Amino acid sequence: MDNITQRVIKSDHLASDLQEVIKYIHHDKCFILVDERTLVHCLPLLKDVQATRDAVTIVIPAGDSNKTLNSLSIVWGQLTQNRATRHSLLINLGGGMVTDLGGFAAATFKRGIRYINIPTTLLGAVDAAVGGKTGINFQGYKNEIGAFYPAQAVLLSPDFFRSLDRPAILSGYAEMVKHALIHSTKEWKALLTFPLQEINYPSLNELAFQSVAIKQAIVEKDPYERNLRKALNLGHTAGHAFESFALGRDEPIPHGYAVAWGLVVELWLSHRLHGFPEEKLRKTVRFIQQHYGPFPITCSDFETLHEIATHDKKNVGEAIRFTLLTEIGNVLIDQVVEKNTLFDAFDFFVELFASR
Repeated sequence: MDNITQRVIKSDHLASDLQEVIKYIHHDKCFILVDERTLVHCLPLLKDVQATRDAVTIVIPAGDSNKTLNSLSIVWGQLTQNRATRHSLLINLGGGMVTDLGGFAAATFKRGIRYINIPTTLLGAVDAAVGGKTGINFQGYKNEIGAFYPAQAVLLSPDFFRSLDRPAILSGYAEMVKHALIHSTKEWKALLTFPLQEINYPSLNELAFQSVAIKQAIVEKDPYERNLRKALNLGHTAGHAFESFALGRDEPIPHGYAVAWGLVVELWLSHRLHGFPEEKLRKTVRFIQQHYGPFPITCSDFETLHEIATHDKKNVGEAIRFTLLTEIGNVLIDQVVEKNTLFDAFDFFVELFASR
């Protein structure tokens, strides 16, 4: 693919909007990828879409622990058995696991077929479904195998958000906080003061679309993450280490929670190494303490976390590279952090939650 530009649609009428999108994508057969949860709770919302009435439904197990080669093989197998061609269309209906894996299946089947993402979680809407990154976890590492391969369109529908539980809302919200931190103080203040205890869903939808716009603007300038797009990795070097560590203990954590905890580590590093304002560090950290709670690690886990972080895709050689801030909206990419400094950041993290 020559670029990662995607058509992102703020959908107020999901069935009619999807019908309209499909009408302009020439295809011979249509497939819908769901997991066991979205099969029950989300697929019925597409029942009135004429263009999908003859679609073949492919079902994979739910949960990020199933974003694996085995699940990918199920998708390839169903596409093959139902005679999909290079002109077929795949619709990914689900959270980030479904859109990541489905996008990678589309990227690799017959060397590439077209696909549409319909994220059903807030996290999927503001993160995984937009930007063209696809992939699976491999041998305990997050998104170790993947490709840049954009969807033809992404439909963001508020129909799904109202049914989400609090952890699912918070998981997506962490990515929105990250987008605000790399963009402007205005968005950051709006998110930290938004009433998450009593959610106004139209307001949340509007914040989500603003968040997507921040990401989309960055992706369009740097689709293959050679420079500017690395800003979106804030919170993710430490966050992915936490996530992989939890997977290794068979105690998976939501991606957004890992990002929130990763932000604690990386904002502390930003303060220590580049003078990120302490007041803004403290306010963000307090927000994360209040809403996300602790991630249980001790100093005996630091070596393992460091080893996991050395596998991060942003690294060059053994040096671990971070995206850090000097100020909200002022981003530094490819910042090498020494092992002892990272351990100091982990110490801050452990002591922070121990003091609650």
